[in-house]
Amino acid sequence: MEEKQRKNLTEGGILRVLTGLALPIMASSFLATAYNITDMAWIGRLGSQAVAGIGAGGMYVWLSQGLSALARMGGQVNMGQCIGRGEEEKAVHYAEAAMKLVFLFGILFGAVCVIFTAPLIAFFGMQDAGAVACGQVYLKISCGLILFSFLNHTLTGLFTAQGNSVTPFRANLIGLVLNMLLDPILIFGLGPLPRLEAAGAAVATVAAQAAVTTVLVLELRGTKKQRQNRNLLREMHLLRKTEAVYYREVLRIGIPTAIQSSLYCMISMVLTRMVAGFGSGAVATQRVGGQIESISWNMAEGFASAMNAFVAQNYGAGKMDRVKKGYRLSFVTVSLWGMIVTVIFLVFAGPLSGLFFHEAEVLPISEGYFRIVGLCEAFMCVELMSIGAISGLGNTKSCSVISVVLTGLRIPLALLLGNTALGVKGIWWALTVTSIMKGIVLYLFFWKQCRKYEGKERLA
Repeated sequence: MEEKQRKNLTEGGILRVLTGLALPIMASSFLATAYNITDMAWIGRLGSQAVAGIGAGGMYVWLSQGLSALARMGGQVNMGQCIGRGEEEKAVHYAEAAMKLVFLFGILFGAVCVIFTAPLIAFFGMQDAGAVACGQVYLKISCGLILFSFLNHTLTGLFTAQGNSVTPFRANLIGLVLNMLLDPILIFGLGPLPRLEAAGAAVATVAAQAAVTTVLVLELRGTKKQRQNRNLLREMHLLRKTEAVYYREVLRIGIPTAIQSSLYCMISMVLTRMVAGFGSGAVATQRVGGQIESISWNMAEGFASAMNAFVAQNYGAGKMDRVKKGYRLSFVTVSLWGMIVTVIFLVFAGPLSGLFFHEAEVLPISEGYFRIVGLCEAFMCVELMSIGAISGLGNTKSCSVISVVLTGLRIPLALLLGNTALGVKGIWWALTVTSIMKGIVLYLFFWKQCRKYEGKERLA
């Protein structure tokens, strides 16, 4: 059955509309989580040094997401609001501007990572030569070809802005399955294929990302039956001139999100450097723990993306009551999920650690991570969902300021607590305390923004 290429998010039952948009995104997020966990399980067989090295290289993949987030958020919010107002031609121009920017960013970031691979990995101060080598090869491949990832993120956002989250889900499903199949083959070798280890993990990831890009591009061409359902993305002409005003608006909305994402990653890189002082086992724990934690934050980010499109269209249509009701339903959903993850982390910290680590000295570090960081999962889910909702209103700047300031507190807190008897657990506590603070502050800020916009409507 063909899915509708566009959906009107300003009409119909809120729960039905929001769930219909969110479920494919959440399903895609769960698949990504399954892949990340499987990936870490395979890499874990190479030893904690390989996990630490790939984790260091992966930090730059994370850092790069700030640039793709700029194009995605700027394009998605502007496109969604234009659709809500019925300004479809403008929506197409915003999509074109976002795509042109993401091509530029992907090529430039990839070139920088290839040229400066050695100093970028040296930043983390890892003493183990094997970990350094793994980090360098993983960085060079995964970031050198980061353009595919950039294109996928931006196209996913633009599809979602139209209320179509099914197409990106199907594309990502194909990529994730391919990635899971290629990982063990390329990491450990099979038949005539050599054992590539860290390089194999990177090649598997890039190959899967390229497959997703191919599926999404083919979808833009569409079959004859699909072309009967209007998809604004098929009306893009990337070779025609785009007026400067569209770039400015994409940048205005997207830059705060890009800064937030990039600074968040930089703060985590500083924390990783601090964690490295406690050995490769601690770095590996942070890498694996973050991937397991994606059980909650991948789901929350998926819901945040759905809320972003929902809020953008309804705000553009002047329907703030639907915005508030949608937020309440989303709040309950993500909070409950976060609580479930908290229980899992607290109860099964030992078995989870045993899945990925086989060195006796690393297991206690990992168990401590899950038990401490697990306490903040519901707050983190609310944080991410609130950012999606507030950004849908067009206010990405305030989200970025709140998130960056409170995330930045992790560094002094980690320095303070890490130099006590808590040791590396002090760093884990810094992560938890700041996540709780962000969840509370952003929840309150969303309702403040609602009162502000309602006040403007009454004056108008």
